Amino acid sequence: MRLSFQKQRGFTLIEMLVATLIMLIGLVAAAQLVPFAIQLNTANRYDSTALVIAQRQMEGMLNQPLSATAFTDPQGLVCPVGSTCNLGNPATPNQVVGSPVVMVNGRPMIDFSAGRVANYNFSFTDPNDPSGVAYDVRWAVITFTNGAGKRFIVGVRRQGGNGPLQAVTLDTMVEK
Repeated sequence: MRLSFQKQRGFTLIEMLVATLIMLIGLVAAAQLVPFAIQLNTANRYDSTALVIAQRQMEGMLNQPLSATAFTDPQGLVCPVGSTCNLGNPATPNQVVGSPVVMVNGRPMIDFSAGRVANYNFSFTDPNDPSGVAYDVRWAVITFTNGAGKRFIVGVRRQGGNGPLQAVTLDTMVEK
């Protein structure tokens, strides 16, 4: 009996090992992206919630009469129940009243590194959020001369947690 060796076809064992190693490296790299994507998604959720809170606060302040210097909210959405939230002081026109403001790239931002100013801030926790994340809500008001208008600067930032705590700031003016 004669053995004939034909040219064999297919992959060698070394080729299979190299292909498996490359595929394994790709899978490990992709698996490392999953926790990062989840963390980024969570951070974006916190930033979106801060924006919604800032917008609700701004709208609550804009719904007040221009001559009002303070307001209360029986529902506690824009001002904590039993508290008074100030809306500026007509005795000090054209000056920032309330939370300290810093200019960043020519835009006013609430300075969260400074201490809180009474009646110009509160802490908000969404009762529908199972994680119970708290947000620091602060604002400043500039009353124009003769009560002709006001400028509201509202800032909201998540309290605690890991990573950078990016603040959301809204700025608007209202005139007679």
